[in-house]
Amino acid sequence: MYSMPGLSRVREIKLKTPFGTPSDAYVCGTLEGRKVAFLARHGRGHRISPSELNFRANIHGFKQLGVARIVSVSAVGSLKEEHKPLDFVIPDQFFDRTRHRIDTFFGGGVVAHIAFADPVCGELAGVVEAACEKVGVTGRHGGAYLCMEGPQFSTRAESNVYRELGMDVIGMTNLQEAKLAREAELCYVTVAMVTDYDCWHPHHDSVTVDQILSVLSKNAENASKVVRQAVATMPQERSCKCGSALAHAILTDHKQIPVATKKKLKLIIGKYVKVSGR
Repeated sequence: MYSMPGLSRVREIKLKTPFGTPSDAYVCGTLEGRKVAFLARHGRGHRISPSELNFRANIHGFKQLGVARIVSVSAVGSLKEEHKPLDFVIPDQFFDRTRHRIDTFFGGGVVAHIAFADPVCGELAGVVEAACEKVGVTGRHGGAYLCMEGPQFSTRAESNVYRELGMDVIGMTNLQEAKLAREAELCYVTVAMVTDYDCWHPHHDSVTVDQILSVLSKNAENASKVVRQAVATMPQERSCKCGSALAHAILTDHKQIPVATKKKLKLIIGKYVKVSGR
């Protein structure tokens, strides 16, 4: 998804964050009368592998732009027969199988433990589910997204174990985004677009590249419709608890937090911790 039908007043914004540079410029504009921002997670041209993504910079950039909600659109493999290619799954759980990734803004003298039992914003998930129904896309709400390290796909043994664990879909990016969005007090939901069955499926090896590309193209078209409808019906105000996720999470004595850390995290913790200076 590198363009969005109906997006107007388009401008690109390149940002720097305390955590480095985001994946690409943010494409900002107006969609259905609402201000939106889009980021190509892997960079335009798909240049950045899942393990190389600067998740902190990407989420912090959205926060800098004043974003309150993130709808993450991602291609996934299906781990269950009922999740067919071209179906969208809106998972409400994640399972971590990554090994090499930074997935918190905290550290450097400040400790925070956010609640993450329910990692997806229920309000936002409901909006996306209703949008799928409205535009005629099969969208199933619920299930678990297994986040693997990659960039290689699963072995058949791994795929079968994930199925035995009850996982629904498998991808390489969304768990870290969800954790950081929660720390940044942003609502987050995943739209997991099924492109194929993972290697567990008996017909997996008969799937051709042309077939996968065809599914990817149709998924992108459907995702544009879903996102546009979701934006059009998004409540003006948030009624969830995502916007106060840090209220009781910062455990460090505020006086003990290093000044440099306070400044680095000003946008994240400034509502709760006094940050002196510019």
